[in-house]
Amino acid sequence: MQYEVQTEKFRQLVANKFQIYNSLFMSLPYDKMSNIGMLLPFLYEESKAGYEGEKSPEEIVEEFFRKHTDLKTEEQKIELLFKIIQYVERQVVLYDSIEDAAFPQLHSESDAGTILQLHERALQEHQLGATRKKLADFAVKVVFTAHPTQFYPNSVQRILHDLRSVITNDSVSEIDMLLQQLGKTPFLNIEKPTPLDEALSIIFYLRYVYYDTIGELFKKIKNAFGTRNFSPAPDLIQMGFWPGGDRDGNPFVTAEITQKVAHELHISILKSYYAHLKKLRRRLSFRGVSEVLDGLSDDLYAAIFAGKSNVTDVHILAKIEAAEKILIEKHNGLFKNILDDFKDRVKIFGTHFATLDIRQDSRIHQEIIDEILAKKAGFSGENFSSEEKLNWLLTTDTVLNPNDFEGLTKDTLQNVCNIKEIQQKNGERGLHRYIISNSEHIKDVLNVFALFRLCGYKDEEINIDIVPLFETMDGLDAAENVMKQLYELPVYKKHLEKRGKIQTIMLGFSDGTKDGGYLKANWEIYETKEQLTKISDDFDLKVVFFDGRGGPPARGGGKTHDFYASQGKTIANHQIELTIQGQTITSVFGNKDQAKYNFEQLLTAGIENDVFKNSKKDLNQNERKLIEELAEISFKKYSDLKAHPRFVPYLQEMSTLEYYGKTNIGSRPTKRGAGGALKFEDLRAIPFVGSWSQLKQNVPGFFGFGFALNELKYAGRFQEVKDLYKGSDFFKTLVLNSMMSMNKSYFPLTSYMKKNEKFGEFWAIIFEEYKLSEKLMLELTGFETLMEEEPLSRLSVKMREKIVLPLLSIQQYALIKIQKEEGNREAYEKLVMRSLFGNINASRNSA
Repeated sequence: MQYEVQTEKFRQLVANKFQIYNSLFMSLPYDKMSNIGMLLPFLYEESKAGYEGEKSPEEIVEEFFRKHTDLKTEEQKIELLFKIIQYVERQVVLYDSIEDAAFPQLHSESDAGTILQLHERALQEHQLGATRKKLADFAVKVVFTAHPTQFYPNSVQRILHDLRSVITNDSVSEIDMLLQQLGKTPFLNIEKPTPLDEALSIIFYLRYVYYDTIGELFKKIKNAFGTRNFSPAPDLIQMGFWPGGDRDGNPFVTAEITQKVAHELHISILKSYYAHLKKLRRRLSFRGVSEVLDGLSDDLYAAIFAGKSNVTDVHILAKIEAAEKILIEKHNGLFKNILDDFKDRVKIFGTHFATLDIRQDSRIHQEIIDEILAKKAGFSGENFSSEEKLNWLLTTDTVLNPNDFEGLTKDTLQNVCNIKEIQQKNGERGLHRYIISNSEHIKDVLNVFALFRLCGYKDEEINIDIVPLFETMDGLDAAENVMKQLYELPVYKKHLEKRGKIQTIMLGFSDGTKDGGYLKANWEIYETKEQLTKISDDFDLKVVFFDGRGGPPARGGGKTHDFYASQGKTIANHQIELTIQGQTITSVFGNKDQAKYNFEQLLTAGIENDVFKNSKKDLNQNERKLIEELAEISFKKYSDLKAHPRFVPYLQEMSTLEYYGKTNIGSRPTKRGAGGALKFEDLRAIPFVGSWSQLKQNVPGFFGFGFALNELKYAGRFQEVKDLYKGSDFFKTLVLNSMMSMNKSYFPLTSYMKKNEKFGEFWAIIFEEYKLSEKLMLELTGFETLMEEEPLSRLSVKMREKIVLPLLSIQQYALIKIQKEEGNREAYEKLVMRSLFGNINASRNSA
């Protein structure tokens, strides 16, 4: 019954509205394309019927031209396909806006996973005290990245922002005007965005979404759980920031860029305070109070527009408290609540807004360290052991001048030197972490510690958390031993004591899944977290896990709340921290209603884990053995696929992989390292997963899972797996997330490949595993369809897939032309790249 109500609501609020407002596209001011709105349904119908009849995309598109147009030349046909892509891109924006506008009506303030529901449950189960205790030892941190899965220009972002508002009010005339603006506004960046462009794009969301969202959510938590003796800590909800600091494989992120981004974050939060203060002063117009607030306003203005002063959060809070004292003593505390709200925001955002992280690959650090050792310590050649080198690095009094070096070494040293200045301006919270990608050895962490010493920092001045990122199968396997060695090392032990005996460790779901397959990666990370929790407890240290998750299940995304709520007592639960990127920023945290709801979901997932008892969270020995067995079987199957001689060539020749780097979506190259033949290990997870997604095959989200289930079924042990699904929240979440990946797959699109002489057999391997996985998971869950228990998500996926089906046909058509070396190759390559945008944006989490 509940599903039927949700389905009907979705039909009224989303599907029907889309049909109505979509008709406005007919009058969009496009050049030479007044009839696109009439032609598009024909291409959709040709595609739908064609794929059901096992036609190829080439046959479908050519038939569309023949039956519905009188176009003769290749140039005319390509021009029409470009116009269709432009049209569909804008349909996607309209659909996103309608779905986002409907969000508050499709979700209730008392839904599972909300603050109100948490308070109600805590009250009923007499756990209010325990909940407050956990709130004091918990935080949620969302870290924004600029990984290239979506990049709307700022002009389009603003239209999106405005469209949501006018759709909420059903203002047809305003919607029509905005759609006209959308029709004339370019969707493509003429040039690749710089890291600064990417930073400014996300700062837009910080200012216009998160400043209010997090402030209002904190007030909501305070009202629900606050008492005279307890108030939640202002760092309960935090934001992190990677654009401008993440230089892993991105040569465009320099020390200068990092400084500029830190400055933009600083100025942006001061602007938010200045705007907030302007509203505050309209109410707090009382003698004494107004003078103090006017003075604060002048200070902020001078800092923002004249650069005359360096305003700190301590200075701002002192002014607020002075105003508060006068307000209470002389004006009966009138409007004190709105002054409290402002004070809380200053405590939450400081003068940094979001914490800027530095990230670099361990192999780059090693090259830099080797150069320094050779130039300054005479350690060149193979005659010196790693221990000798590390000993010199950790004991030398040598202080380097960045200008004595060139290239990456100079820039890295300069960046480390600049951190002290950034911390002085933005506060220590503004930049206090250095993340090391591809960590596998103790030296990967100590090299970074040494870089600070070599830049003149005394040990006690290194106000930085050094964060290893374990992301490959080898890295995850080595994690426990690496951290044990670090914890035992006196110099690092002393550093941790200075950092509050807290160690942050990052785990990479994206690269882990790419390397080990879906089931193996998730289980490996689960076990690694358990091992790292135990070893940290043994050394009396608090470990905080930072998950490098993408949008789709294939990169650790999917049902994020369910994932964190399913983790048992064996995994440290002091903080939920994860990366969000691309479409996930706009689709999950893109407006105030969504952002508040999803921050609540994360927060309550962590609180529930500790406060409420649930036997389904803790795995018993039999369940662990069974998951381990399934993970190993699936890993073997996935490894065999990776080892297939056609694996990388298939992605290169039959998918959009080669075109990700040519699009002006993001500033980072699609692979680490320059030149040379394409190697699997150099592939970035985003283009890797995204290419499977564009093919509608989503291999990293399911491959090997069905095979593993079938092996146990063949052995007569399927009931064991059913019991595991019913008894373990963790395993259930993995199954449901994998089903989401499969639900976004559509093999008829590429079924023409089975006739391909070179890749036909390889395509068949993937398709057979898909069919097996779907069959076994439906049997396991008892569902009749994939995502049966999520009607809203299922309906949304269905609508989106319908919108982009013509785009998929165009993309495959262009790829076929390129493979056959027919016609204007340059034009067809542009079609492939242009169709990437609409497909990516419509899928919202890229798989």
